[in-house]
Amino acid sequence: MAGHSKFKNIMHRKGAQDKKRAKVFSKIIRELTVAAKAGDDIDSNPALRLAISKAKTANMPKDTTERAIAKGAGGADGDNYEEVRYEGYGTGGVAVIVDALTDNRNRAASEIRAAFTKSGGNLGESGSVSFMFDRVGTITYPQNKADEETMFEAAIDAGAENMEINDDGNYEITTAFDQLHQVRDALEKKFGEPESAEIIWKPNNTTEVSDKDKAEKLFKLIDALEDLDDVQTVTANFDIPEDILNLIG
Repeated sequence: MAGHSKFKNIMHRKGAQDKKRAKVFSKIIRELTVAAKAGDDIDSNPALRLAISKAKTANMPKDTTERAIAKGAGGADGDNYEEVRYEGYGTGGVAVIVDALTDNRNRAASEIRAAFTKSGGNLGESGSVSFMFDRVGTITYPQNKADEETMFEAAIDAGAENMEINDDGNYEITTAFDQLHQVRDALEKKFGEPESAEIIWKPNNTTEVSDKDKAEKLFKLIDALEDLDDVQTVTANFDIPEDILNLIG
């Protein structure tokens, strides 16, 4: 499993997310609610647009999305969440970034540190691994939207940095962090709504984990982190050979 076309793997196993749909929904609802506190006008609120895009990608019911937005915009939520980032290492020297939305930094730090420790990893200081990643935007479209040359030219004209075909067989367009919405809007006018649009951590290089036990411990760490209510996303720069993945199942 070698990453998002070199870094999709990095966002962890797709199947694992599918099995945690309820947990995924709760995280998106929190993100929608927090983003909507800055206003429910998606044209002037990029964070809300991004959260809505995630909700659509996760197939969240429209009424659930709308309730979360209304809750945040109406100020009905008494919780004050803040964005916090944690960084550390998993087994095999794999770099891990954890992005959280929490109303209790002490609780979040304690739970995240415990997850690292129990799985043979180490929670580090701020900035200890993020320098190994770039913050970028990604937009995906299925290949039936256009031929490769047409999509590539449209993406570059819109301001994208690159386009490639990812491991799922979709067009994957990479943008600068602050250009995601501009590129998405331009492409949406030509090809309709994308399959997904998100901001991610893209590793500058990957760390191969070719030992089955280490790979299992790494997945245990990621699963434990993703199960925490405060954690929104977990990103890691691992590259696990197919034969090891097949042994894990």
